[in-house]
Amino acid sequence: MEFDFDKPISREGTGAVKFDGRQHYFGTTEVTPLWVADMDFAVPECVTRALQQRIQHPIFGYTLYPESLYQSIIDWFQRHHHWKIEREWILMAPGVVPSLFAAVQAVTKEGEGVIVQPPVYFPFFSAVTAANRTLILNPLQLAQNKYTIDFEHLENCAKQGARLLMLCTPHNPVGRVWTELELQEVLRISRKYNLTILSDDIHADLTYSGVSHTMLGRLANESDKIITAVAPNKTFNIPGLGLSALIIPHADQRKAITHVFESLHVKNTNPLSIVAFEAAYREGDTWLNALMKYLEGTRDFAENYLAQHIPKIKLIKPEATYLLWLDCRELGLGDLQLRDFFVKQCKIGMNPGTVFGEGGSGFMRMNIGTHRDAIKNALSTITQFIK
Repeated sequence: MEFDFDKPISREGTGAVKFDGRQHYFGTTEVTPLWVADMDFAVPECVTRALQQRIQHPIFGYTLYPESLYQSIIDWFQRHHHWKIEREWILMAPGVVPSLFAAVQAVTKEGEGVIVQPPVYFPFFSAVTAANRTLILNPLQLAQNKYTIDFEHLENCAKQGARLLMLCTPHNPVGRVWTELELQEVLRISRKYNLTILSDDIHADLTYSGVSHTMLGRLANESDKIITAVAPNKTFNIPGLGLSALIIPHADQRKAITHVFESLHVKNTNPLSIVAFEAAYREGDTWLNALMKYLEGTRDFAENYLAQHIPKIKLIKPEATYLLWLDCRELGLGDLQLRDFFVKQCKIGMNPGTVFGEGGSGFMRMNIGTHRDAIKNALSTITQFIK
């Protein structure tokens, strides 16, 4: 099948945060939006077809999760990640971000420590601080244009009485896919200090050629306390439908997180979310393969363009995700100046690195999940203003 990812699709006026939120976030609508982590591509036809079929029934009442939905999750992760998930481990959730907040509340107590590895997706911080837990930072290390985990420091963090490690894998925004050896070391430390690990794997399917993503849960043994957050939302561009799953082998932790969700009365879901979720995992393989080839072409174009035309901006080449982490420190601008340069002069809307915490100063995050001409035009514009 052929998929036209080069076709521009107007999203303005649809309530899209990425487009219709520009005035609020950037102070102007006159920016090319390369920020919010969703894509400008049409969803797979299988998802559209499943939604249309469900809409043919004119009643949208309270809806149960069908067993076929759970089976689609089991089948997907067996097929793509060689991970055998038991049906009883699966807890449906209203989204990955709510799951982060619920997990922190469920497995830690007020004042207890939670380890976060910046620069990282910013809800990791608020999930901890909003629950009055103690934030313990284990900053990633950047050397030779690649990020790594400082394991010696991580072990010292664990010694401080931390109860939970929040792991982003693949990592947003730096694009690392942690190797099996790295994940085994994470597990070693968690076992030694009795840490629970919340593994956010929402970008697990978006890995580039030559890279293999390993699900942490697949490496775990029965005594490990691993909570894995998954969803087809980023993979198939359906984050607005707001449905995800938690894979939790430990019955006590499943019960605790279920209690948090029930206390907020967020157990019910949209029937359209269910059919889109299941259809994506059942039939989206071909579309995903084509998507990753297209994204890889855009990533490689951006890498080559920056090296040739804007060497002062260095790409931290992502192994996964459609997000580019741009090292702009050689431009010699402060963070406010950097943001103003891209917004007011280049008219390009990206996420400032500072929102991702320690280590984000001097960086910008660019979303390449759009037609390639938009990225070409953005990079050309940056070149003109830098010169």
